[in-house]
Amino acid sequence: MDQGVSRTWSDPQLLWKALPSVLLQTTCFVAPLIMTFILTFQRTRDFQLRWTWDLATWTEVFSKPHYWTILGHTLVMAVACVVICLVLAFPIAYGLATRFKRIENEIKILITFAFITDATLKTFGWVLFLDKKGAANYVLSSLGFPPEMVAFLFTDWATLLGMVYNLLPFAIFTLYLSIDNIDRNLIFAAYDAGASKWRAHWEVTLPLCKPGLWAGSVLIFLLGVGVFLEPKVLGGGTSPMTAELIRQTFETRVNWPLGAALTFVLMVVSVFLVLLFTRVLNMKRSGFGG
Repeated sequence: MDQGVSRTWSDPQLLWKALPSVLLQTTCFVAPLIMTFILTFQRTRDFQLRWTWDLATWTEVFSKPHYWTILGHTLVMAVACVVICLVLAFPIAYGLATRFKRIENEIKILITFAFITDATLKTFGWVLFLDKKGAANYVLSSLGFPPEMVAFLFTDWATLLGMVYNLLPFAIFTLYLSIDNIDRNLIFAAYDAGASKWRAHWEVTLPLCKPGLWAGSVLIFLLGVGVFLEPKVLGGGTSPMTAELIRQTFETRVNWPLGAALTFVLMVVSVFLVLLFTRVLNMKRSGFGG
C-alpha cells in the first residue's frame, strides 16, 4: 500500500486524474464545513447576521444543559433505532439470502418501492394509523379491546417507530449483502463437525456477518441522529431531537450562529462515537480488550 501511495505522488498523470475528485470533495464538503465553523463565531441582531468574531455562541452552548440533554436524548434514540433495526432486519435478510432465493428479486423490489416512497407521506400515514380515531384503534375495538388503546402517538415510542420504519431498509440490504457472500461450504463443514444449526448459526454465520452489521449500524446511527421529521410529526414536538432543534434555530429563531454551533457539536459527537466504537472493536479483535 505504501508503494501505491508513493507511486501516486510520484506520477504526475495520476495526480492530475485525482485532482477533479479532490476539488469536488473540497468544494462540496470541506468548504461548507469551514464556513459552518466560521459562522459559529458570529452573532445575529434584529434577524441580521453581524460579523463580530466572539465566543458568545459557544458560551451559550456550553452553559445551557438544555442543549446537551436534547443531544443525549438524540443519541439514545439513535442507538435504540440501530438495535431494533438490526434485530428486525437480520431474519429478513437471512431469509432473502437463503430461504427465498426464488422470489428474492420480487421481495427486494417491494422493499425498495416502500423505501423510495416519500418519507413525509409515510410518516403522516402513521399519524393517521395511530390516531385515537385511526385504523389501529378501530381494529382493536372491533376485536373487543378497550377503545383508544393505542395511545403512544406524540411520544418517543411513536418517534422511534417512524425512525425504524424509514431506516430499516438500510439494515436489510447491508446484512443481505454480507449473508449472501458467505460460503455455504463453511456452514456445511460446521454441520459435518457435529455443530447444530443454532451453533453453526452463532459461530459461523454471525461472525461472517460482522461487516454488514457494522456498516448497517454506522449508517443507521448517523442517519438516526439527523432525523427531524419523525420527532416533529410523530413525536408532536414534545420531546425534540437535536436535528429538529437545529431546524427551529435556523428557521424560527433565525439564529444562524447557534444553529451552526449545534450542527457542529452534533457532527463531532456522532463521528467521535463511531470512531471510538470502531477503536474498541479493533482492540477486542486484536486481543487487547480482555
